[in-house]
Amino acid sequence: MQQRMIKVNPSEETIKIGPLRIHFLLTSDDSNGNDSVFEFFVPAEQKLMAPAHKNDAYEEILYGIEGVLTWTVNGTPIAVGPGQALCIPRGAVHRFDNFGSEDVKQLVIISPAIMGPAYFREAAEVIGAAKGGPPDPVKMMNIFRRHGMTIAKPSHAN
Repeated sequence: MQQRMIKVNPSEETIKIGPLRIHFLLTSDDSNGNDSVFEFFVPAEQKLMAPAHKNDAYEEILYGIEGVLTWTVNGTPIAVGPGQALCIPRGAVHRFDNFGSEDVKQLVIISPAIMGPAYFREAAEVIGAAKGGPPDPVKMMNIFRRHGMTIAKPSHAN
């Protein structure tokens, strides 16, 4: 069995989706499939472009570093600021919005590491192809499914 070299931030990669930035530090390949770890940057007053969704087979753990991001989980808004952590359990419908005047930086851990850089690369491609309009819903739904997510049915709470 080939041994991987152990180093800091072995999967360092930054992916942009519109105004959002995702900076990967660790992926499934670095953690025996256990965790993906990335920094998530959301500009001030930015709302999630994608629909509310649920993670079918993994938890999403968020840790606030800078600014406050409001996550709506199962219809309940939860503000996550510096030094605060939130676990979004499998199956919980969620989305986020930055209602504040500060940019947000959060650390995200996906466990197990079902979602990784490929999801964000694919989503960026489809969103970029829409040239500012809504992305192709069928393509987005397929991307979500391939990476362990389901788009939530529309609800007044989301």
